[in-house]
Formats: sequence, C-alpha cells, structure tokens
Amino acid sequence: MGQDPLLARGGGEPSAALSVGGRRAYSVRMSLLASPSLLATGIPYHSFPIISLGPLNLRTFGLFVAVGILIGISVASRRNERFGIPRRDTERVGFILVVSGLVGARLLWAATHVHELGSPLDVIAVWKGGLQFSGGLITAVLIAPIVTRSWQRTQRWSLLDGAIFGLAIGQCIGRFGCISVGEHLGGPTDFFLGMHYLGGITVEGPLVIGETYNNAAIYEVLWLIPVIAVLWWLDRRGARPGVMSAVFLISYGVLRFLTDIVRTHDERVLGLTGAQYMCLVLVPFGLWVLWTAFRPVEVLEFDAESVDAEPDQPVGAEPADAEPADAEPADAEPADAKPADAKPVEDQPVEDQPVEDQGPSSESANQT
Repeated sequence: MGQDPLLARGGGEPSAALSVGGRRAYSVRMSLLASPSLLATGIPYHSFPIISLGPLNLRTFGLFVAVGILIGISVASRRNERFGIPRRDTERVGFILVVSGLVGARLLWAATHVHELGSPLDVIAVWKGGLQFSGGLITAVLIAPIVTRSWQRTQRWSLLDGAIFGLAIGQCIGRFGCISVGEHLGGPTDFFLGMHYLGGITVEGPLVIGETYNNAAIYEVLWLIPVIAVLWWLDRRGARPGVMSAVFLISYGVLRFLTDIVRTHDERVLGLTGAQYMCLVLVPFGLWVLWTAFRPVEVLEFDAESVDAEPDQPVGAEPADAEPADAEPADAEPADAKPADAKPVEDQPVEDQPVEDQGPSSESANQT
C-alpha cells in the first residue's frame, strides 16, 4: 500500500506543505472517519510506545518483555517445586535460557532487518522493538541440553514442561510490547478482531487513520490464552512429563504458521517468513517429544541396566548358575566340624578330661 499523501507515516497529522483547501479536505475526511456510523469493525487501537509516569518515560516494548520474563520464570519455578526441582535450579536455568534467547532473537532480527539499522548501536537497541521469536527459541533449544546435561531424564522433561508453561505466559505478556509499538501488521481487513487504527507512530506502516488492519500480535495473544488454559489443565491432571511441552510446540507451530500468513511487512523467502520456517521445525519436533513422553520407561531402564543379561533370560529372573540364597559355600566346613589339629578327647589323660553332668541316662530314666 502506498503512503497516503494527506497522512504522515503512522502519525495521522497533515503535512505542513498542504494548502488551505487541502487542510480543509483533510479535516472533513477525519470528521467522517470519526463518525460512529462509518467506523469499520475492529478493535480500537492507538499506539502507545511510551508510558509517562511523571518525569519518567518508560518504553512499553522493553517493559512488557521484562515483565513477561519475570512472570514466566516465577510461574515455572513455582510449578517445578511440586516435582522436586528446587526453585533456584529453575531460576538459574531460566535465566541462562532467557539471556541466550534474547541475544539470539535480537541478532536474527538485525540480520533480517539490516536496512532498518542506522548505526552499529541499533543492533543492541532492544528497547526500540525488534525481536525475532524464532531466533530466541532456536538459541534456547540449542543451549538447554548443555545446561541440563547432568539431570536425570524425568527431571529434564519436568523442567522443560515448567519452562514451556512459563514461556507461554511470558510470550502472551510480551506480545503486548509488539502491539504497543505497532509490529506484526498486515493489510486492510474487515475482520471484527482486526486493529482499527486511530493514530500514533508505528514501527510498520504507513497506516491510514480509520482503516482496520490485520495485527498478528493481537491474534497471537487471543489464541495463546486457550493454549495456556490447556497447559494448565494438563498440569493439574498430572500429565506425563513431556506432554505439556509437546502440546505447546505442536499448537504454537500450527497456529503461528497460520497467523503469519496475514503479515505484509516481513521479509519472506520462497513466500514464507522466518517464523513460518521455525514452525515447520517445531511441529515435527513436538511430535517427537510426544512420542518420547509415551515411550515406556521400563524399556529404557532395561536397556540401560541389563547389558550383561542373557538374551533368553526374562527380566528379573536369577541367572541359571546362581546359587540359592541359603546355600553354603562349597569349601565351607560344617557347623559341627572339629578343627583338624584338635586331639580326640580319649587321647588325653583321664584327669584332664572334663567331667560333664549329663543327667540321668535314658536307661535309668526308663527304669524309673
């Protein structure tokens, strides 16, 4: 869409070069667009890249991302404590994955938006907006096995489930940062959940005031809410370790792929965005996680612990050559055996023989 000659980029203000007649036409058109009977359907939207709190100006993009990270790690830590994972361990792993994910997300965004970088400093200017979620997720997935390599299999999946649950909540909150600065936009639409633009500076554009546009960030927030509800339900139902992660990976991959179809300001390769290529990997990876979660644990333990077992020997059976538990060693002497060097009692002098009082003999007892 070409830029409206009566509108500045994303701002909605008339150009200073307009004539008096042009200004009058602009005012008439704005009054018509403001009429409730002529408004297009959609969610009313005005960008809010900065929130002013007295003398303090907060950039909303960085604010929502930071709040999403903190809440996500807190939720994951509390959840994992129920599975015997100390909170400090979850927080440590979460901090490492978040930092590496932010670095990967920003670097991938900078690599795909080189034309928007005015100086080398803009590469790290995260507060201005610009994070590629696919880059962050790929980086975190590559780092996670290294961080958790000393953990047991079940604990790793439980930790991953908690991290995924926190990620989903943090992602939902962080998307409001994208909404605040006007990112992930598409073309005009009459969809009732579209973004009805009322003004403000946006990262992507230009936009026409009074027009309704697709906004993939708004759509993602809307479908992330039921996804989070399903994850919470699975967690309360005591789902197998790994199932929550698989459900999120598969559902996010499918829904994000469909959502990105409406975006019109992203670089595409062979008709797909970078996030859509990520989704093509997420879905089969999620299916593999689901298969692993339902793989019998007994088979895995047998393979690991019975390497020396005979092929025909059933699990738990004793070896054929094993001796009974109460069997005595072959070279063990009987309990009543005498030492080899002991002399018979009758060879000793009579006076040295001990006299034992054995009581009345059996014959005497019978006679009695």
